[in-house]
Amino acid sequence: MANELLAILLHVNLAAAGAILVVLAIRGLARRHLGAGFSYRLWACVPVAAVAALFPPPAARWIPLPGTPRTLVGQAADAVAQAPAVTILAIWIAGALCVALLIAVRQLRFLSLAERGLAGPAVAGVVAPRIVMPANAAERFTPEERAIIRAHERAHIDRKDPRTNGLIALAQCLCWFNPAVHVAAREARVDQELACDATVLSRLPGQRRRYAETLLKTQLTDSLAPLGCHWVGAKAHPLEVRIQALRLPVATERQRDWALAALATTLLLAAYAAWAAQPAGPAMGNGAWTRAAVDVVHVRINPNQ
Repeated sequence: MANELLAILLHVNLAAAGAILVVLAIRGLARRHLGAGFSYRLWACVPVAAVAALFPPPAARWIPLPGTPRTLVGQAADAVAQAPAVTILAIWIAGALCVALLIAVRQLRFLSLAERGLAGPAVAGVVAPRIVMPANAAERFTPEERAIIRAHERAHIDRKDPRTNGLIALAQCLCWFNPAVHVAAREARVDQELACDATVLSRLPGQRRRYAETLLKTQLTDSLAPLGCHWVGAKAHPLEVRIQALRLPVATERQRDWALAALATTLLLAAYAAWAAQPAGPAMGNGAWTRAAVDVVHVRINPNQ
């Protein structure tokens, strides 16, 4: 049982890592041609690939001969079968709890700063998200700039981005040993901000310059809430990337249709690739075919018999 759980954990992380590498490779090109919203939605390929890896593997079409080279996934599966699964699972659970504790500490630190008016603009919370503004917001920003900031944070809430970030944090806990997951968590939140910027600008098409000026006036901070959305941050959301993204034109209806079709195709390909990459299951077929295949192998191994 423990070995089976370990194998599932391995397959899910390998599938997720593969999808992450693909998304990282194409997200920039996708953003330029299909918009920031499409680039952000590409990250849905990661959970789709992870879930697809849980489905039963495809049946083998033939019985491999002894000495046939194994695929990387097959070699990993063989290693898992020989591993001390109980010990490894105990380490995994301990690591997940440590990462969860770290996230909780960072969240409480951010909430403490927010109570003193030293955090924001941001959205804090997952179940009941709320907009956080710094205490000196009235002095730092004009009424028009405050309206833009609130529109941005309200867009995060309407798009359910805080809940998505909660799922991202959960994935970081469960896959704490997988560096690709932590890279994806950071980059997905960058794309989330770019997509939110594009959403707000589609509603305020004449506010690009003011929007950029508001970004420049926002204080950079390293005190970020892992369970929330941030207007800007020194590490999490590079300011120069967001300013450059404001120059991209708003997607047309035709581009949106192409983006939806491309997204659906990409998700299907991600699911199939993750499923097909699993080690093949037992060969399927009638008993005579299977016995004949075994006889062939036996003859090749023992030619003198």
